[in-house]
Amino acid sequence: MRHCIYPGTFDPITYGHLDVLARAARLFERVTVAVAETAGKAPLFTAAERLAMVQPNVAKFPNVTVTTFSGLLVEFCMAQKADAIIRGLRALSDFEFEFNMALMNRHLEPKIETLFVMPNEQFSYTSSTLVKQVAAYGGDVGHFVPPNVAMALTTAFTR
Repeated sequence: MRHCIYPGTFDPITYGHLDVLARAARLFERVTVAVAETAGKAPLFTAAERLAMVQPNVAKFPNVTVTTFSGLLVEFCMAQKADAIIRGLRALSDFEFEFNMALMNRHLEPKIETLFVMPNEQFSYTSSTLVKQVAAYGGDVGHFVPPNVAMALTTAFTR
């Protein structure tokens, strides 16, 4: 059974993330969305909050599960018996970082492949960082994130 890991901070999950996930779910028999607990970034939401935002939005995919992870991604992949890592590429600017990460992961564990998936072009400019910036200034983020995420952003920025 082919299994891939779709890792990320998902702070918060966007429609672009969900588009990449839908593509992965068609390519693999099993997909695990892996929410990074210890993100190098300073996340707005805790890992538990991010997990809770992701779960209802992947319920329509019968072959997708969601969990959190910490530590090295390739070690998590091996523990999960995954064949591949899925990474979304929005633009050329993402490529250098993702390429270097894929090479490092290959060095650490050659058995795990990294596949790059491009989202639909309507999501190519959407990032979690930009969505948070728009939400912080009271902008409408409903075109970029699911309703439960938009509500969580509104709540986070009106505290």
